[in-house]
Amino acid sequence: MKITDIKTRVAAIPLNSKLRHNTGVHPGYFLRTILEVFTDEGIIGLGEVGGGDQRGAIEKIKHRVIGLDPFHLEEIKLRALRSIYYLSNSRIYAAIEIACLDIQGKVLNRPMSDLLGGSIRPKVPFIAYLFWRYDRPGGGDDTTPMDIARHTQELSQQYGFKSMKLKAGVMEPKVELQAMRECRKLLGDDFGLRIDPNGVWSRETAVRMAKSLEELDLEYLEDPCWGLTGMQAVRERTSICLATNMYPNKFDDLGPAIKMNTIDIILTDLHYWEGPMGVKKLEAICSTFNLGVAMHSGAEFGIELAAMIHTASTIPAMHYAGDAHYHYLEDDIIEGGKLQYKDGAIDVPKGPGLGVKLDEDKMKHYGKYYEKMGDYYARFHRDDRNPDWRPVIGGM
Repeated sequence: MKITDIKTRVAAIPLNSKLRHNTGVHPGYFLRTILEVFTDEGIIGLGEVGGGDQRGAIEKIKHRVIGLDPFHLEEIKLRALRSIYYLSNSRIYAAIEIACLDIQGKVLNRPMSDLLGGSIRPKVPFIAYLFWRYDRPGGGDDTTPMDIARHTQELSQQYGFKSMKLKAGVMEPKVELQAMRECRKLLGDDFGLRIDPNGVWSRETAVRMAKSLEELDLEYLEDPCWGLTGMQAVRERTSICLATNMYPNKFDDLGPAIKMNTIDIILTDLHYWEGPMGVKKLEAICSTFNLGVAMHSGAEFGIELAAMIHTASTIPAMHYAGDAHYHYLEDDIIEGGKLQYKDGAIDVPKGPGLGVKLDEDKMKHYGKYYEKMGDYYARFHRDDRNPDWRPVIGGM
């Protein structure tokens, strides 16, 4: 079996609100580049990648994998990720690997999880991912700590979530601290709490906030400040477990992070960590050094979410509920519509490979929506309601 072509399309799907973060605002939709990897035996594998319109990047790299066997992932990785410094892109490689694993599963008539060691759980739990929102359903914005607490309660009641994470670094730290306190009061002692300012707090603020957050018994504090040395400084001064999807978020920095004792938990990501197989390698390293593992979200659609679920279902140590922005999406591009939450979890997809298929009508519809709305990564890091605002790392 040989890869004969890789075709790409971009789709954008509306959200039910605009999501604020510490470097700007998601402007009411997510967009993803969808891959179809074709083979000489007529089997097609699906992949997905974020980061804006990636069609040009994939076009530059695809000639290096055409003609290769989709079962030979190490050869594909050497050619597509390791060989050329200026084209080295773990995101692109991961999307290709996901598609190749989809092909492998279809050839073998086995789910992707079987190719990764087999599922040890039939479903994967997820969190209530919280953002300060503009243009909420029904109108209005999130402006107070109680807005965050009530939204957490709504998501818990609607989807069955048992944990939450606040995307912080948007409001003043004391306001976000109060939001976490209100969540604890409203949701109770057994509800899991997490907060993630994405490294925007200064070292001093991060240490001070960590001390104040200790009373809330967090599951973890994620990326409180910038860099490995910043994380190390906070970890030395708090009893809260520190998690990261930023420092490190690639194998190059994993050794120094472990040596410096900067982290307790690494949030795996199919794209940062070189595909599902890379995540399995990461998990083995984490087990060696007794580090926890969780799952990061990159604002994925159903193709990548299915790959995330397959991967997470095979990792014994992944007892933390996974991140997902999925509950903000209005729709999906896969047949049958969005994957369904049941008691805060999503079942591991059945069927060969990923277990999901493209809905061509929706793909065309949301492809046209993308053409209308455009690639927001050129204007992602801004807030139209505050045109003079700029993100300042360490400025809080």
